[in-house]
Amino acid sequence: VVIISLTISAILFFFMVPLTILFFIYLTNILLLIYQRNGEVKADPLSDVWDSARKTIASFWDIYARIWHGYELHGVENLPEGPGILVYYHGAIPIDYLYFLSRLFLWKKRLCLSVADHFVFRLPGLKLLLEVTGIMLGTREECLIALKNGHLVSVSPGGVREALFSDESYQLMWGNRKGFAQVALDAKVPIIPMYTQNVREGYRMFKERRFFRQLYESTRLPFTPPYGGLPVKFRTYIGEPIPYDPNITTEELVEKQVYKGDFLFSFQAKTAVQALISKHQTIPGNIWKALLERFDKRRK
Repeated sequence: VVIISLTISAILFFFMVPLTILFFIYLTNILLLIYQRNGEVKADPLSDVWDSARKTIASFWDIYARIWHGYELHGVENLPEGPGILVYYHGAIPIDYLYFLSRLFLWKKRLCLSVADHFVFRLPGLKLLLEVTGIMLGTREECLIALKNGHLVSVSPGGVREALFSDESYQLMWGNRKGFAQVALDAKVPIIPMYTQNVREGYRMFKERRFFRQLYESTRLPFTPPYGGLPVKFRTYIGEPIPYDPNITTEELVEKQVYKGDFLFSFQAKTAVQALISKHQTIPGNIWKALLERFDKRRK
C-alpha cells in the first residue's frame, strides 16, 4: 500500500500541472460551445463576432501566466503592422506560446494564426477551439491566404520533434525545413524570430530513448508525456524582423547574415532564434536558477 501510494503521489507530482493545463484547454472548448449555442453564433470563427469570446479566453490564460510563471512579453514593437511569419523554439509543452497569443490579443487585439502538427487535429473535442484561435494545418495555400488577409502567421520549424527530443541544451531541431521561408518569399513578408526563456525548465521530457525516437519517426505521434510544471520565470522575446528582399532565394533567406554596427546580427531564420536563446538563456538550463528568477524583482 505504501509503495502504491508513493508511486501515485510521484505520478501526480510530475504530471499534475500538464494534466491541469490539458483540463483547462478542454474546459475552454466547452465554454466556447456554450457561447456558440446560447448566442446562436454561426459566423466564421475568425471573424470579429468571436472577439468577446477570444478576449475572455485570453484574459483567463493571461491571469494564469502571470500567477504561475510571472510571464513577461518583450519586443512587441518588433512585430510588423501588417503580415509576417513568426518562427519560434518549441518547448516540451507550448504553453508559453499560448501565453504569447493571449497577451498579444489583449494588448493589440490582434490574432496570430498558428501552424500546428497534424496530430493536434486528431485530438477529440477541440475543433471549435482550434478554429476560433486560428490553429491551422498550415499548407502553403492556407498560409498565403492568411498573410494576404494581413494576419501574422507563426510556425515552429522544429515542431513536435523539437518538443520531444530537444532538452535543457535548447538545441534547435529544424532539420531541412524551409517551407516557411518559401512562403515568406512568395508573400513578400518579413520573418520574425521568437523565444521564451526557461521554457524547458518549466516543462521537460524524459531523456531520449532510441525506442521512443523510432516510434515517433514511424508514427509521427508523441508517445512520450511531458512532466514538470514548476513556476519558473517565463519571458518571451521577439527579435528584430528579417525584412523581405526581392533578390534573395529561399536558401539564402535561411542562411542570410548581415552586419549592423560593430555587432554581427544574424538574420538567418535559424540562427536568429539561436541568437535569442544564447542571449537570454542559461545553457544548460537550470531549474533552480529559473525558479529564483521568478521572484527576483531586480531583474527586468
